[in-house]
Amino acid sequence: MSKDRSLEWVEYTKVNAEVTRAKERVVTELGLSIIINGRHFATAMITPMMEKEFIIGHLFGQGIIENIADIESITLKENIAELTLLRKEDKAQCSPEIHSDFKVSREDIFDGVNAILKSKIYAETEAIHSAGLFKRGAEPICIAEDIGRHNALDKVIGYALINKIDFSNAFAASTGRLASDMVSKICRANIPIVATKTAVTKLGIEIGERCGLTIIGFVRDIGTKVTTDTEVRIATKRGMKIYTNPQRILY
Repeated sequence: MSKDRSLEWVEYTKVNAEVTRAKERVVTELGLSIIINGRHFATAMITPMMEKEFIIGHLFGQGIIENIADIESITLKENIAELTLLRKEDKAQCSPEIHSDFKVSREDIFDGVNAILKSKIYAETEAIHSAGLFKRGAEPICIAEDIGRHNALDKVIGYALINKIDFSNAFAASTGRLASDMVSKICRANIPIVATKTAVTKLGIEIGERCGLTIIGFVRDIGTKVTTDTEVRIATKRGMKIYTNPQRILY
């Protein structure tokens, strides 16, 4: 499953001053069936890249596994993933308390969010989310893309689990809104800081406060494109909103 299948060509009718036929590439979706110990667990709609990382990150986020050692085997063929797990499929606590003294500068936050906004797929299609995990200095550990913001985060977490990355010394960035389920996944991974270019929900803030997570929303650097239902604006000032635990951000 190493071939890039994230984009496919389609034909369409283009209507402006004239009506013409044209072609463009669009983002693809794959229904990936996950089979655990011989039983169907779920079918997830994903962008077909980093499938293994997605599966591992998704199972971790759902509390099905605690770490990569819980997986005895994983086989991917076409749109089916078969796993054998060594532990019982009980859901673990999803929002534990975060233990980390990790701190970063606000420049690191700007740089991390800017890094995930450089997606070539988004530039071509405007139909993809990105997530990333970064060390201090905004050095990228992993950047992943998917049609779903949850899926992109799962891929990043799965990559980190496979490569035994210390989550407590990293921060996450996302292009999607930080609702309660996204925040819960980040807390479960013991990632101390998360930032997004967009909004945060009230329940997400409450969970972050309870778990000790630093949540940063509306990270906008100069030149950031801000898309609304009615217009596209370009940010002319830098700014961010730190909703919880601001002591981790160095000014």
